[in-house]
Amino acid sequence: MRTLLGMLLLGFLWQCQDPAAFDWKATTYEGPLCAQCPQVTIALPEGPEGNPLAEAVHRVQAEEVIAWLDYRETNSAATIEEAISGFGESYRELAAAFPEETMGWEATIEGLVQYESAALLTLSLDGYVFTGGAHGLSHRILLNFDKGRAEELDAEDLLLDPAGFRELAESAFRATYGIGAEAPINSTGFMFEGDRFHLPENFGFLPEGVLLYYNPYEVASFADGPLEVLIPFDQAIPYLTEAYRPQPNP
Repeated sequence: MRTLLGMLLLGFLWQCQDPAAFDWKATTYEGPLCAQCPQVTIALPEGPEGNPLAEAVHRVQAEEVIAWLDYRETNSAATIEEAISGFGESYRELAAAFPEETMGWEATIEGLVQYESAALLTLSLDGYVFTGGAHGLSHRILLNFDKGRAEELDAEDLLLDPAGFRELAESAFRATYGIGAEAPINSTGFMFEGDRFHLPENFGFLPEGVLLYYNPYEVASFADGPLEVLIPFDQAIPYLTEAYRPQPNP
């Protein structure tokens, strides 16, 4: 059995192959402070000004933030600042219509660089948005970028052998959540469509391996929270697109 120390050392070896990493800096966007304003705080990694990859990262992150804050039928926000303003206007419109029922809104979004090599960048966006009701909605998005082309990748672009990786991922999921190899995948209460395992909407690289991330409601109830499975690189590499495979230090 691989020890925890061994796993950490392996992750360190993979992580150190990173000579082309940018100096990413956090940029914070906040909503105005007033009695009729929702609380909004957004912190995103930003790269060097004028760099094509940094511009692509900013554009994709902004699109996601705008989508999260869009509560108007005709949202025309083109920037994060406009999305924050529109979020506040939506709250005030609802508060004016239902003054006795409206609770304060809140939105917190944080972006982090999770993995960076000469070829690949993986970012996470973790968001919590509350607009009334029993609870807010927490959500994570993993964003993968080809650094050379300065383009966002679909998660499947990371896979050379999708079918083989899916089998590996299912074995890892079953081991992580205690489901027997011959048992139906939903036998312990999960909600995979058709009782068949599928990859999550979000997966990407961490220094230690490939992270599979299922958001609440994706394959389980809200009470179960998000589900995570980490597949170490030494197991995943044969199934990964060659251009994005990490290489350990010699």
